[in-house]
Amino acid sequence: MNARRLAATAFATVLATTGLVAATATGASASPTGCTYTLDPIPGEHGASSYCSGGTGEHRIFVMEKHFLAEVGYIPIDGPWVPAGQTSYTRIPYHTIVQIRVDVR
Repeated sequence: MNARRLAATAFATVLATTGLVAATATGASASPTGCTYTLDPIPGEHGASSYCSGGTGEHRIFVMEKHFLAEVGYIPIDGPWVPAGQTSYTRIPYHTIVQIRVDVR
């Protein structure tokens, strides 16, 4: 009897652990899809935006610039986190753009 009870407890533990791992994987894989970025999307303003057409989760635009004064260095600029289907926008100063990307979570 004790062996059966031990086996049943071990089996239940494995099932519960598998369920937790599956639930965690589902949440982690829920990120936006079809993401693009655009420079200067609004006439008369210097900015950048990102848009993700599908999926769930959030995204934001990220721009890294290098200041024209070498001693200042790099300027990281990011937009707000927004859900897929909405636009993340930020204004950016007129410096050399080093990197543009769409962050997702």
